[in-house]
Amino acid sequence: MEEGSGLSSNSTGEPNKRPSARQTRHQTQNTQNDSQHPPTHVHSKAGPLCLRTDNVPLEEHPRIEHHHGFTPKMENLINKEVDVIRRCESDAVIRIKKLLLMSKSGTLHVHALRLIRTELGLPEDFRDSILGKYGNDFRLVDLEIVELVNSDKNLGDALVEKWRENEYREKWLSEFETNFAFPINFPTGFKIERGFREKLKNWQRLPYVKPYEGKENVVRVRTCGGFERFEKRAVAVVHELLSLTVEKRVEVERLSHFRKDFAMEVNVRELLLKHPGIFYISTKGGTQTVFLREAYSRGCLIEPNPIYVVRRKMLDLVLLGCRNTKELKHLEEIKQESDNLIGKIGDGGTRGGDWVVPIFEPLKKDNLDDNLD
Repeated sequence: MEEGSGLSSNSTGEPNKRPSARQTRHQTQNTQNDSQHPPTHVHSKAGPLCLRTDNVPLEEHPRIEHHHGFTPKMENLINKEVDVIRRCESDAVIRIKKLLLMSKSGTLHVHALRLIRTELGLPEDFRDSILGKYGNDFRLVDLEIVELVNSDKNLGDALVEKWRENEYREKWLSEFETNFAFPINFPTGFKIERGFREKLKNWQRLPYVKPYEGKENVVRVRTCGGFERFEKRAVAVVHELLSLTVEKRVEVERLSHFRKDFAMEVNVRELLLKHPGIFYISTKGGTQTVFLREAYSRGCLIEPNPIYVVRRKMLDLVLLGCRNTKELKHLEEIKQESDNLIGKIGDGGTRGGDWVVPIFEPLKKDNLDDNLD
């Protein structure tokens, strides 16, 4: 190999191009930047966290890589979440039974349930601790299909029926107006076009096959209003599924795993976008998550449950740590700038910048650890 050609041979004898000094400096700068700006994606047993905002129901908090373990407070909350999920086992059983009741064949794929395990408040080992434990209610047809054995007629009412009954009694509306209606809450600044109110009123009155009724007759009918009734049933199924989740939200992509079992062969995302008064789609964090609008008020769940309360405490702790970290980093930058102003003067003299020392005396190592906790 000729000298000065910038090429060297590797173990296989193939020539390798020697990186130039400019490339080496560029790679070094990228490495330093990566170390200063760690990735902002989170992996936790606690599942995805949520962040309250002012103009939307709820936003997903960005996930953060954590390579050094959790603080004692976070570990305590994680263990508490596991304990609360175990104590709410009966509620999880009811949720799974209602999902199976909505299925047209009374069966669901275990993989689909596993995808929304966190949303349903199920333990990690729910296949054994719930499906296998409650043999009188569930039966595993094979390794990945669960079947409902004992159906409960008392579970055959959708949660929206409570709202309809309240509208019928308190607002003195007729049964024709409320029997097939849904709560509508449009976002702030929503533009209502001409004729929209009349279309919405007709859609609210449109009859459809409800999620727990007549699943064998759920077909796309080529008659007047047949396709609209078919779509309205799909809206009701998604509405009921979101009502069964712990935080009234789920990723849009994971809903596609229930399309065939729930007999809603439609484009789920387009269906959700057509009804902004019922659903809200968030694209925070690069994923599309659908929220049930009626379940939230000012960014918080109207009817919180024990699992949701623990997860909110986790979120508050994460946000508190982020705020403290930013504040401490800002103080350290100020300290470094002030230290640069301190000049060496002869013995017995004064140094410019000594006035900033008392400000940083409380920020010693022990106090830093306490603030981060």
